Amino acid sequence: MLSKPILMKSFIFYLLLLFSLSVTAENIVKATRVWPAPDYTRVTIESSSAISNDQMMLKDPERIVIDLKRVKLNEALRKLSSQVDVLDPNIKKIRVGQFNPKVTRVVIDLKASASVKIFSLKPIKKYKHRLVIDVYPKEIDELASLLNQLKKKDNGQQSTELVIPEIKKSIIIAIDAGHGGEDPGAIGAKGTKEKVVNLQIAKKLKKLIDKEPNMKAVLIRSGDYYIPLGKRVSMARKIKADVFISIHADAFKKRAVRGSSVFALSERGATSAFAKFLANNENEADLIGGVSIDDKEPILARTLLDLSQTTTINDSLKLGNHVLKEIKKVNKLHKKYVEQAGFAVLKAPDIPSILIETAFISNRKEERNLRSAGFQQKISRSILKGIKRYIKNGQVLAFYTEYE
Repeated sequence: MLSKPILMKSFIFYLLLLFSLSVTAENIVKATRVWPAPDYTRVTIESSSAISNDQMMLKDPERIVIDLKRVKLNEALRKLSSQVDVLDPNIKKIRVGQFNPKVTRVVIDLKASASVKIFSLKPIKKYKHRLVIDVYPKEIDELASLLNQLKKKDNGQQSTELVIPEIKKSIIIAIDAGHGGEDPGAIGAKGTKEKVVNLQIAKKLKKLIDKEPNMKAVLIRSGDYYIPLGKRVSMARKIKADVFISIHADAFKKRAVRGSSVFALSERGATSAFAKFLANNENEADLIGGVSIDDKEPILARTLLDLSQTTTINDSLKLGNHVLKEIKKVNKLHKKYVEQAGFAVLKAPDIPSILIETAFISNRKEERNLRSAGFQQKISRSILKGIKRYIKNGQVLAFYTEYE
């Protein structure tokens, strides 16, 4: 029979062996994706564990070199090369190869000089560990520009990018199609992705608005890519939007739940448990879509110190009520009043903003409706009618009195 000291030594040796095996275990890449957007291109590498990596920026030609440690070249990585769109404004091509037995090298050939952000995301929902490479053209790095403006203001300097506001000839409606890119939003029983129907409805609404005299719509997201929640708000402020409409589709564990809803921001907590649940769910989008620490600069928090939001919230409630009255003619309402909660995407301090849950994608009947072009058109038309009622009732600035 073995003595206790020998057994203890054997046990310790076994633990050390397991530890060494876990440390040297191969990290498997599960999927890769490339998301081109107007402002940047995102490359995502999803793996079984966090990827340790080294990066280099090289010139002549411009390229990014990323060495993935403890990663072997596989089919998922090889697919990166074929995912680059020829119309991508930032990336020319991606090359992948086994640099040495323990390192896979990814080379991203650029079309021009660029600034790059590389960061890791922890597992969330259906995603495992992700390494994210965001490629921004240097000349239109909008986040850097916004931060630079804030720094200049803090230092008492006049920003060269600030211009005298021009007299607007149109009421500008910012339309935000929720989710996108890495973040599909809710998914229906038939596989319908919320991000897809949100964009389809947003585009239909834009077409209707653009036909109206003295009105112009701008899509915050025009394709399948992700925009951080705070940046959606800053984009709306940059275009001097008069109204902000965020389009979504509900989901709940009980499939029988159905109906359309309209939400405004609350500074004092949610008006119901469901509103709080929904706000938490929507605010989680930045974790799913993927936002680096650098993108979490308190741009909105800084502006909130200078501007009171109470008046804007009151206007948002008025806008929401007008829209709700029109939507109920198209679909059953989940709640008969505008609810409130702490939605991050509604935090523009000076733009009346509402979030519309057009229907429950988790409800089989409403999922079918959301896939229907006819239903999308009806919902879009009802939203437009609500906006027009809001404008007609004098809620927009005085120089729009000539409208209607």
